[in-house]
Amino acid sequence: MNRARESSVPPRSAEQGGTPDMDAAPGAASGTAPFLAQSRTASPPILLQSVSKAYRRGAQVVPVLTSVNMAVAPGEFLALMGPSGSGKSTLLNLIAGIDRVDAGSIHVGETDITTLDDADLARWRSRSVGFIFQFYNLIPVLNALENVELPLLLTPLSGRERRERARTALAMVGLSDRMDHYPGQLSGGQQQRTAIARALVADPDILVADEPTGDLDRVSAGEILDLMSGLNRTMGKTIIMVTHDPRAAERAGRVLLLEKGELADAHA
Repeated sequence: MNRARESSVPPRSAEQGGTPDMDAAPGAASGTAPFLAQSRTASPPILLQSVSKAYRRGAQVVPVLTSVNMAVAPGEFLALMGPSGSGKSTLLNLIAGIDRVDAGSIHVGETDITTLDDADLARWRSRSVGFIFQFYNLIPVLNALENVELPLLLTPLSGRERRERARTALAMVGLSDRMDHYPGQLSGGQQQRTAIARALVADPDILVADEPTGDLDRVSAGEILDLMSGLNRTMGKTIIMVTHDPRAAERAGRVLLLEKGELADAHA
């Protein structure tokens, strides 16, 4: 079995990454956002043991991941790279509980998510994981505030509490003045910031990002990476990011390569 080794690449500092001062963001340090208080505590470790996954096309079985072993430390910023079809997004979806393994286990803290039934897995996913996608996945007929509030609709929070959380999340990504704007009225970078606010609004321990800068110009991409680095550094969010962009991968504290369903350290 192939076990990925730790990289010697240190986490980037604020001076290196140019990340905004998240501590100064509205609600983050002022005490007006109690739902974010737990973000200052360590996220749970993630451990994958002998994880395998294959897809079926008719009678054909197509292996994607083969006996993958991986550990993600609390509060780590990890980048996954590799050629198209190497299994990066599949691995991300397994960690996030979107897809299920064929073999092996995935522990997040004390929870083996591979043993949860569908209902328990959905509940775990809704409170533990925030999702950031390449194409934003915003609903066009909802404004920014409504898009960010959406994940909270199935929670016991009141409408006032949901809106306050959504406002705070949007303020943290610098969009206080765009809350009433619809996705079509926002730039690509602003849409991705809205998507990040939506990922944050339930205060998950883990953020999974699938090509978060893939549809952005270089300047907007840099701003999004600055924001993600700030969330990782000041709020302790564990971030696992799939990317093809070496510049994006440089922001991570560790880079792993996936090739033919197996992991290797990018700096070995």
